[in-house]
Amino acid sequence: MTGAASRSPWLLRRRPRPSAAGRLYCFPHSGGSPGEYLRWADSIPDAEVWGLQLPGRGARLGESAPTTMAELVSAITAEVEFDDSAPFAFFGHSLGALVAYETARALQAAGRPCPRRVYLSAYGAPHLHHPGPPMHELDGPGLVSAVETEYGPLPPELHDDPELYRLVLQGLRGDLAILATYRHTHSAPLGCPITALGGSEDEETPARLAAWDRYTTSAFDLRMFPGDHFYFREHTDDVLAFLAATLA
Repeated sequence: MTGAASRSPWLLRRRPRPSAAGRLYCFPHSGGSPGEYLRWADSIPDAEVWGLQLPGRGARLGESAPTTMAELVSAITAEVEFDDSAPFAFFGHSLGALVAYETARALQAAGRPCPRRVYLSAYGAPHLHHPGPPMHELDGPGLVSAVETEYGPLPPELHDDPELYRLVLQGLRGDLAILATYRHTHSAPLGCPITALGGSEDEETPARLAAWDRYTTSAFDLRMFPGDHFYFREHTDDVLAFLAATLA
């Protein structure tokens, strides 16, 4: 399985550990790259860390980006085989938290191997989801302006490469469309523990994160760190030490 996974366009890893005690699959945030999460392997020695590379992003920029949660999760569950030769867990940040949760519940509904724990970072529980304005419907310049206002400036080199600019916007538009059209539907809670994580200065409050407790029949834990939406960039050592301990 490990060799097959390494050739999958969906899965990337930085440090192969086929005999690791467990595996951590990371679902990136909107507009994010799995590369940021793959570096965590250096600080989680007992786990093999994988990142999901979604269509329309990174090395898959030339592919069409899914624009609905159902389309994305259907593709993941059809094309990704999560290696269950050792216990595995999911980590999802922001939009990735929703994708990780929806993927886990799709696997559970299909009777397939499921994560032993799901880490849901910096995104409130699904029933609290507010779609917000449909930014994905804006034209190119309008979309860039809205994204930079909401999330900060895009890399300046994008503006000098029209084709790269177009492809990156396609992925961003897909992420924003998923967020704008997502609606939670009721289903059985997950049978694995859920750990919600967040930054104390983020708009995703402890109360919104704590609401994930209704989505599991197993244990629930809430862990807050100092910092904003990307708290793990500010307190990387503390966050990775927590992940390593709880994964073990």
